[in-house]
Amino acid sequence: MTVRIKVWDLPLRVFHWILVAAVVSAFVTGQLGGSLSDWHGRIGLLILGLLIFRLIWGVAGSHYARFANLPVTPAELVAHAKGQWQGYGHNPLGSISVMVLLGLLFVQVGTGLFANDDIAFQGPLFNLVDKDLSDKLSGLHALVFNFLVGMVALHLVAIGFYFFIKKTNLVKPMLTGEKEVKKSEELPSTRSGGIRFFIAVVISGVLVWVIQSDFFLEHLQPYQKNLPAVQDW
Repeated sequence: MTVRIKVWDLPLRVFHWILVAAVVSAFVTGQLGGSLSDWHGRIGLLILGLLIFRLIWGVAGSHYARFANLPVTPAELVAHAKGQWQGYGHNPLGSISVMVLLGLLFVQVGTGLFANDDIAFQGPLFNLVDKDLSDKLSGLHALVFNFLVGMVALHLVAIGFYFFIKKTNLVKPMLTGEKEVKKSEELPSTRSGGIRFFIAVVISGVLVWVIQSDFFLEHLQPYQKNLPAVQDW
């Protein structure tokens, strides 16, 4: 007997698809450059806000959205390799993929805040560091991008493998939030909680606004002379 269960809450699904659209848009605007460089920066700030939200939701979200419930321990990886792991959210390999992707995106966005293109674009925190350090972070921004593209490609290959080989649709549950499973025991609640969602969105929005505003420039630049020179980093 199979039953349909709710796995992915609505905030997590909305986050996922907005992030997909934002990453694609960032890729296109970054490659085209020129007059789209400003839009590349704006989209980067959107991605930053989404990542901050995901961090909060990884603590305050429903059961399967929480980082603490991701199966990433060695024992769980071994069980998955032996075909013995049981669960309804991300499997151990999928969980590691999620963490790596989020980590790469944080590095990508973080370096972009200080980056420049030597023409017209400067990240919102560019003036907090000297030009040499900004150039190094710009180089790292470009390097991490290649790893990010590789992880996205691997993600798509995994989706294709599960769909064509294992006959499991991984995309549909991220649209509907539901999975069809064989289950008799009670499952964890996946109710998202409207108040928690609202607070998470507000915190994310405020932090992004602070970062893109002149707040850091006004409060940190007077102490910039005390920062170590780029060659000391």
